[in-house]
Amino acid sequence: MKIVSLFSGAGGLDLGFVNAGHEVIWANDCYSDAVDTYMRNIGGHIINEDIAEVASENIPECDIVIGGFPCQGFSVANMNRHALDARNELYKQLIRVIVDKRPKFFLAENVKGIMSLEKGAVFQMIMDDFKSLGYSVKHKLLNSADYGVPQKRERVFIVGVRKDVDFGFSFPCASHSKNGGALPWVSVEEAFREIPNPDLPNEIPNHEYSKYKLTFNGYLGHRAIDPKGPAPTVTARGDDKGGVVVLPHPNNKRRMTCRELAAIQSFPLDYVFSGNRSSVYRQIANAVPPLLAYAVAKQFNEFEVGKCE
Repeated sequence: MKIVSLFSGAGGLDLGFVNAGHEVIWANDCYSDAVDTYMRNIGGHIINEDIAEVASENIPECDIVIGGFPCQGFSVANMNRHALDARNELYKQLIRVIVDKRPKFFLAENVKGIMSLEKGAVFQMIMDDFKSLGYSVKHKLLNSADYGVPQKRERVFIVGVRKDVDFGFSFPCASHSKNGGALPWVSVEEAFREIPNPDLPNEIPNHEYSKYKLTFNGYLGHRAIDPKGPAPTVTARGDDKGGVVVLPHPNNKRRMTCRELAAIQSFPLDYVFSGNRSSVYRQIANAVPPLLAYAVAKQFNEFEVGKCE
């Protein structure tokens, strides 16, 4: 199916849809480094502009609108989060495009913290807004580790099916598990298997690390990593002017390189990021893990394009 992507960032969500066989025909983000990254790896169909400034008539018709709308105002990592945070309004741009383009489906993604903001009132408001558009709407909290990502990253996905479309969307069953199941969780050790020592000569792109010293005090970004299991959540704080909490390497001697952090997010080794090191860290931390995106995207493959036309 044809996809329009909003708040695309470095392309993690879009890469999952592409790998599931769909075609992203138009994408948008206002962070220039992320747009450059997207162009290098996915395609030149991305527009570097504030979505609020893009008229709906300049966005093509599509089957699905997707968007991991900016979440800093919602995240539990933001200690000042509040329902009135201006960034919380950005989901309304997603709504505006859905209203104007009337795709068969939409998919929105956000942090777990959005569900508890203002004791759940904000999430209920968002769900009610989506339902008022004429879509059957469901949501589910998914743990990336359950889908082959070497990271315990929980994200909520909201999926809408236009009410005249005969299709019952189902969220994907877990392919991996901590205890039992067909496949065990993927470990940090396994994710780093093909990545060489960054202090030795190598040709791996984005394989450099922050020299910010390590201290282990139990706080976010200052906890030892168990190489035998998935990493904790890769976290970004703020927008392109904010900081990033870079995880320590399991050797406890340095921070992870950009490439190692990208592996924790399940980006392929040949996915090249643009910008300086801080920018690359931020793009990676803000991304949807491509493997998680793929698991969700392939659920749309059961729909036959055109059967409801």
